[in-house]
Amino acid sequence: MKDILQIHTLGGLKASGYRPRSVKDELRENLIKKLQNKEQVFPGIFGFDDTVLPDIERAVLSRHNILLLGLRGQAKTRIARLLINLLDEYTPVVAGSELNDDPMAPISRFALELIEEKGDDTPITWMHRQDRYVEKLATPDVSIADLVGDVDPIKAANLRLPYSDERVIHFGLIPRSHRCLFVLNELPDLQARIQVSLFNVLQEGDMQIRGFKLRLPLDVEFVFTANPEDYTNRGSIITPLKDRIESQITTHYPATIDVGRKITAQEARILDSQRESIFIPEVLKDLIEEIAFAARESEFVDKKSGVSARMTISAYENLYAAAERRMLLNGESKTTARLTDFWGVIPALTGKVEMVYEGEQEGPQIVALTIIGTAVKKIFLQFFPNPGKLRKGQERDPYGVVKAWFAAGNKVDLLHELDHKAYVAALESVAGLKKLTESANIEAGQLPVFMELVLNGLSEYEVLNKEIIQNKWVFRDFLADEMGSDEDGDMRDLFN
Repeated sequence: MKDILQIHTLGGLKASGYRPRSVKDELRENLIKKLQNKEQVFPGIFGFDDTVLPDIERAVLSRHNILLLGLRGQAKTRIARLLINLLDEYTPVVAGSELNDDPMAPISRFALELIEEKGDDTPITWMHRQDRYVEKLATPDVSIADLVGDVDPIKAANLRLPYSDERVIHFGLIPRSHRCLFVLNELPDLQARIQVSLFNVLQEGDMQIRGFKLRLPLDVEFVFTANPEDYTNRGSIITPLKDRIESQITTHYPATIDVGRKITAQEARILDSQRESIFIPEVLKDLIEEIAFAARESEFVDKKSGVSARMTISAYENLYAAAERRMLLNGESKTTARLTDFWGVIPALTGKVEMVYEGEQEGPQIVALTIIGTAVKKIFLQFFPNPGKLRKGQERDPYGVVKAWFAAGNKVDLLHELDHKAYVAALESVAGLKKLTESANIEAGQLPVFMELVLNGLSEYEVLNKEIIQNKWVFRDFLADEMGSDEDGDMRDLFN
């Protein structure tokens, strides 16, 4: 490679044995090498190994333009950006060319005239593959001039040329993406009359600008992304354009907790200082992912809109932040995350889900708490028996002692900012709770987190009443709560 980069003239390039290739051939041949060498083609993409990625590889081998269709947060743009790794590391370009002309296959007037004048002495430069990636977000204000080009009156005046001379053209993004990978995100947002301008370049491989007879045989690999929701809410992909995009590939959300955790761990921006001082138990990492699954199934959430993977990433970052804030307020040097810290996760949920009418009526915080509660319920059953169903032949209720303690009028206040000692003492004050939790073979260091999980699980199964009062969660017996005491009479659910 270093030897090739020393070539600076067209004559030297010819002598090296270089041969022109289309972008699609380049992508195809480099993919073949990677597959033969068992190399990873799309590093950092999880959960698509048996679905999306094989489809993309087939599309590249077929030399197709691609439409990635999927809901928000399904790694569509990330996949598109990774395709540049299938381009050659460096490619030769006629020096000074606006259209990245191949020295052996020029298309612009500038390059053709320069080669005619200088011949084998035509200067060339080398373009890195990172510079061959062009990305544009489709918005309603994008014009044909932006994508294709238009007459530039300033250029005409400076060069003293009439508007009929093609040298006055200002090329748009697509011509300047010749020999590149061009990604157009949110395609349905592009106005229909602008989508029409893409017909020729997709089908015939050429482009006309502003009525000029000029035809540019462009060499571009197109990757479009679209959200199915956009087809009804904001616009649509016109049928003739969709017909010209050879491969449509549908993305999806993680199918398992393990895949979700890999994505979250990779994308979350956690500082080393946070990782060193804050321990996140595995059960809480699973709970973060389970919240996303619960949100996607929630009756309050618009399923057509989807729940982005960015929600779990933000929730994970917020969980660290909630634990860190508590640690700092208590003057501690280390801490372990708790379920009460999930109060700080709620803002990550309320900003990431689109609610249906019933959800709007409930309110974003109530919906967030309901989703968290559903996730807690599912995680709880992975470690403890269902409180409403005793196993066959089981005479003794495993939760009997705990329920009796609360039935006697006792309650537990878990403040969000309790220091570790007070937090453990509050949990251990519940008769039978520690013994019950130990029976599930929980590691000693994580016992308090699972003790708290038991209380939350019992509240989700309506064995206990859970109130959220300002800065604390209060657990008590339902009957005792109804009878109430003068001391607690003014306590009410924060959201009722």
